[in-house]
Amino acid sequence: MTNDLILTQGSRCDQLTARSVLTLHQGDCIRLLSGEGPFQVIGIDDNHDRCWIRQWPLNPHGSPVFEVPLEQISNTKIERD
Repeated sequence: MTNDLILTQGSRCDQLTARSVLTLHQGDCIRLLSGEGPFQVIGIDDNHDRCWIRQWPLNPHGSPVFEVPLEQISNTKIERD
């Protein structure tokens, strides 16, 4: 599943102010703009500009999945060990 997303500042309808292009796939390892991470991408909802992620590497007792806005994801992917 390929999702080529144009992240914009402000309104979702304001596509003229494109900040960056982020290609995001399920299973990718990413960091947040805050520097937190790494996280593994679990699901992507580009219609609502949301992504579900979990801490990487996985916790032996499970890693909770949580939702973040796509605008909070760094456009630099990281390699998984």
